[in-house]
Amino acid sequence: MSLIKNTDRIKGLIYTEKSNKNNELSKYTFEVDKSCTKSEIKSLIKTIYKVEIKKINIINTNSKIKIFKGRIGNKSSIKKAVVSLEKNQTINFV
Repeated sequence: MSLIKNTDRIKGLIYTEKSNKNNELSKYTFEVDKSCTKSEIKSLIKTIYKVEIKKINIINTNSKIKIFKGRIGNKSSIKKAVVSLEKNQTINFV
């Protein structure tokens, strides 16, 4: 597969208060496709952002039932990848 087809497997950066604190420690949190493996994520991030990766942690979240104004809905399940970079490496998103 080419890189153009694989880049849509990384859905985006997760921007929360906790992940923002981790950015200072060279840890970035991405939402990824549910079928991605650690080695695929590592190669994609390495080629897209041109950084050296130390470690990758995967977090699978289950779907949840939520009730809002008396209506029942679902919060979908997602797969997150926490990517730790080597020392003195950062990802510039600007």
